[in-house]
Amino acid sequence: MANVIRYTVDAYVSNLRILLLFSLSFVIAILIPVFAAFPTYNDMGGIFVRTASEMANLNVLNFSVIVASVFFSLIFLSFAIVAINIITKHERVHIRIKKEVFDGLEKYTTRVFVVLLLFTVLISLLDIAFYALNAPAFVYYVAVLLLTPFFFYAPSSIVIDDFRVRRAMGMSLKFFIKRFDYFLLWVFIAAASLAIFDGLFTLASPTVVSSFAMLIFNAVLVLPFLVLLQSQMYLKRFAMLKR
Repeated sequence: MANVIRYTVDAYVSNLRILLLFSLSFVIAILIPVFAAFPTYNDMGGIFVRTASEMANLNVLNFSVIVASVFFSLIFLSFAIVAINIITKHERVHIRIKKEVFDGLEKYTTRVFVVLLLFTVLISLLDIAFYALNAPAFVYYVAVLLLTPFFFYAPSSIVIDDFRVRRAMGMSLKFFIKRFDYFLLWVFIAAASLAIFDGLFTLASPTVVSSFAMLIFNAVLVLPFLVLLQSQMYLKRFAMLKR
């Protein structure tokens, strides 16, 4: 685990400029739902949907706006995730990053978009179903957790292994189960980072301004690190990759 964190930090520091460039896609992906007519709220650097408001005010126009917002948001999100995984692949496998970007970026982005769209549709349907059934919130969280292994490493598998969506999801499940400790480490680092920085921003300015500042900070600096960490974890399945 220590090696994974060290590789991630090294790659993050050495590629910070290009990561900052790609992080603009994260910013756009996060801000699209915020500025659309979308029942959302932001907390700890993330965007969350108000299910009750969505169901109460849903009509053809609102539904169209939500679908369009999610669609374009996921496109930018997919591009950023693919770009960061390409950086990881370049760092560890020593490919020519310029050739890889031009040859595979569109293909990988399309596949990752399909993965993210499928995951988004599934969790949205679960959210609506459990809301309609008035089920306890923990039941929804358990259902999402059961879906997570199929999607968590799928983007990395698509870029690093050049797998198609279905096979990438299968590999994600396999590696997730094999190295569940990596997932726990990722969750701990993500939760700790968001909690610490959110606390600092709140102390600095406990207003709505700080929540949006945290949102941008998360998109620019925290999310790229977490995606990079996720990618480095997936690469550990290749035992021969050692520095």
